[in-house]
Amino acid sequence: MNVLDIDYEVIKLTDDVVSLVLEYIRENVVGQTSYDDCLHIAIATVSRLDLLVSWNFKHIVNIKRIRGYNGINIKNGYPSIEIRSPKDLIDYEND
Repeated sequence: MNVLDIDYEVIKLTDDVVSLVLEYIRENVVGQTSYDDCLHIAIATVSRLDLLVSWNFKHIVNIKRIRGYNGINIKNGYPSIEIRSPKDLIDYEND
């Protein structure tokens, strides 16, 4: 499959996303230097995605941080988001 053949949706940066990012940082879920990481989570949250997959174990796939992100999400009327590593999605059933 060619990457150009994949059907995708462009998700725009909105004021709601930026507000959520700033709250993650203000509430010390992560520091200011993790702004871009927070953008990934906030965009997925505001877009109401079910799952975010990342290899970033320091700032994203980290139980302490996941609880922080989801606490803020729920406080702001968003559902919690499941955050996993790609390894969690591997299907070993056919091995």
